[in-house]
Amino acid sequence: MTITGFDSTGQSTGESLLPPRQVTADDDLDAELIALGSTAAVAAPAIATPVVEPDEEQVGRPSWRRWLTWRDVAALASFLAVALYLTAPMWLNLDHELRDDPQDQAFFEWMLAHGARVLTDGVYPFFSDRMNYPDGVNMMANTSVLAVSLPLTPVTLLFGPHVAFNVFLTGALAFTGASWYLVLSRRFVTSRAAAWVGALFCAFAPSMVSHAGGHPNIVSQFLVPLIVWRTLELRVRGRALRNGLLLAGLLVWQAFINLEILFMTAVGLGFFCVVMAAVRRRRHPGEATAFLRALAVTAVATLAALAYPLSVQFFGPQSYQGLSEYVRAFGADLASFAAYSRHSVAGDASIASRLTQNPAEENAFFGWGLIVLFAGLLIWLRRSAAVLTLGGIALLFAAMSLGPNVVLNGVDTGYPGIWAVLHSIPVLDSAVPTRWAMAIAPIVGVVLAFGCQRAADMIRSQPASRGPIRVAMITAVAMALVPLIPKPLATVPMDPVPTFVTSGAWRAYVDDRHTLLALPVPDNVYPDPLRWSAETGQDLRIAGAYALLPAQNPQDPQDRTAMFAPPWRPTSGLIASIKQGNPIPEINDTRREMALADLRFWKAAVVVLTPQTRDIEMLRTMSELLGFRPSWIGGAWVWDVRHLVDNPDAAITGGEPY
Repeated sequence: MTITGFDSTGQSTGESLLPPRQVTADDDLDAELIALGSTAAVAAPAIATPVVEPDEEQVGRPSWRRWLTWRDVAALASFLAVALYLTAPMWLNLDHELRDDPQDQAFFEWMLAHGARVLTDGVYPFFSDRMNYPDGVNMMANTSVLAVSLPLTPVTLLFGPHVAFNVFLTGALAFTGASWYLVLSRRFVTSRAAAWVGALFCAFAPSMVSHAGGHPNIVSQFLVPLIVWRTLELRVRGRALRNGLLLAGLLVWQAFINLEILFMTAVGLGFFCVVMAAVRRRRHPGEATAFLRALAVTAVATLAALAYPLSVQFFGPQSYQGLSEYVRAFGADLASFAAYSRHSVAGDASIASRLTQNPAEENAFFGWGLIVLFAGLLIWLRRSAAVLTLGGIALLFAAMSLGPNVVLNGVDTGYPGIWAVLHSIPVLDSAVPTRWAMAIAPIVGVVLAFGCQRAADMIRSQPASRGPIRVAMITAVAMALVPLIPKPLATVPMDPVPTFVTSGAWRAYVDDRHTLLALPVPDNVYPDPLRWSAETGQDLRIAGAYALLPAQNPQDPQDRTAMFAPPWRPTSGLIASIKQGNPIPEINDTRREMALADLRFWKAAVVVLTPQTRDIEMLRTMSELLGFRPSWIGGAWVWDVRHLVDNPDAAITGGEPY
C-alpha cells in the first residue's frame, strides 16, 4: 500500500508519490514525505488514505498533469503583479536607471546585446573584444547570462537592450516565484496557500529585492526549485539515465545564468542529501545506490557539456584566479540578521548602510519577527529530520556569510569566522561570503510552506479548533512578513546616449580596426560607454571596460586575482584623477608621449567627452595632451586622432590650446 497525493480540497489524486512500501503506524510521515520530495506533508493519519499500490510507471511521477485551478492562476498572477510593482519605476520612466547599481545595469545591457550578436552575427559566445580592446573580456569568467540573452534576442533587437533589461529583471522575479509555487504545490505541500506563502518569500525576500537593484542574474532563480526537485528524484530506482539527464540539463542551463547560485544550491543540496541518506539508510537500504547511480549520469553529462566553457573560464584568455582580498572580506554583519533592509517598508537606510557594504548586498536582513517564527517552526516540526536538516544548513550558511572576521554593528569583534579557513580554497575564493546569507532565503521559504501546511492539516483534522489555529498562524506569518514588504526599486535619470552614437555619426571614424575612447575611460565608476556600445548592437568597439579582469601587476606577475576595471594606464589614471576632483598637473612632453602610446595601444580613432561633472577640466587636459581642440558633434566633444594612431611616425608637437 502507498500514500497518495491530495488536491487543494483534500481529495486523493490517485497518484502514488512514493516508492512502494508498507505503511506502519509508527511512521514519521512528515519526515518521510518531505525527505522524499513528495506532494504532501501529512500531519495526521486521518489525512493519509492508503490505496492499492499502482504499477511501476506511476511510482515517483509528479502530478504535473493536473489542470491549473483558479487558485493556481491567481497565485501565478500575483507573482507577476509583485514583480511589476517592484519594477514599475523602470517601466514608467524608460529614461531612468537603477539608483543603487547603475554600473551593473549598464553591464547587463551590454551582455544582452552580446547575446543578440551571437545569434545575428554568429560571433564567438565565450570571449569578446567589443570592450577592453585589445585584451578583451572572458565572457565565461564574467556573468554573460547567455541562457537569458539568447532567448531575449527578439526583444533586444526590437526594443533595445535597455527595455530588454527591464524584461529580464521583471521576468526573473516573476518566474522565480512561479517556479517555487509549482514545485512546492505539486511536490511538497497540498495547501495552495502554504505553497504561495513559501514561494512569495523565496522570490521576494529582502535579499532578492536588494539584488534586483542591479543583479538580474542573481534573482534569476527559477531553475533552483526544479534542481531541488530533480535532485530528490534521483533516488527513484530504475530511472538513473532519465533522471540523471534531466538534472544535467537543468544544471547546464543554470550554469549559463549564474554559476554562483548553482554552486550554493549544490552545496546546500549536498549537505541535505548526505544527512538524509544517513537518516534513511536502514529503512531504505537501496535508495542511496539508486541515487548515486543517477548522480553519476548527471555528473558525466554535465561535465561533458560544460568541459569546454569551463576550460575557457578558468584557463582561457583574460581568465582570473579568485576575487581580490577586499571582496573576499565582504561579510554579513551579525546584527544585520535581525535588522530590516532599506528595501523593506520597516527598513531604515541609515541603519542598513552601517550594516552592509552597499545597497545591492543586503543579504541577511530577515528581521526579528521572521527569526523568531523560523525558530518556532523548527521546534514545531522537529519530528521531521528533513526540517531539522534544513535548519542546520541555514545556520551553516549564516556562519559562512559572516566572512573571515565576525563584525557586529559595524565593529570587528576580533573573532575569526569559518570563512577565514575557506576563503583561500580554489572556487571558494571566487565567492562573495555575504551572499551565503542570501542562500538562506529559499530554506526559510520552504520551512514556511511546511509550517503553513501543518496548520492547514490541523484545521482539517480538528474542526473544533479551526478558528484559533487559523488566527494564530495568520498572525504569526503576518507579524514576520509584513515588515518585509518590499518597496519599489529606486531609479534616477540616466545620462542619455549621445547623438554622436545614436545617429551613427561615429561610423565615419570608427571601423572594425579601431575603437572609441570615452573620457573618463570606462571602468567600475563610469560604465556609460558600455551602454553606447550596446545601443549599436556592439558594432561600436570601445576601449576600457567594467568587467572582471585579471590583475596585471608588473611588481607581481603571478597575481591574477580579479579586478573590476582594466589595468591602469597613464592616460586613464590621469583623467580619472581629474574626474575625482584633483587639480590638473603640468602637461609636458613626457605625458604627451605616454598619451600617444596609450591611444595606439587602444587603437583609438576618436576620443569622446560628454557633458558631465568636471568636463571642462577633462576637456582642457585632453586638448593639451593632443595639441588640438575637439569638435562639437552630436552632443559630445570629439577628437579625431586617427592621424596620430595610424601613422607610426606621427608625434604630438605640444602647443597650449588653452
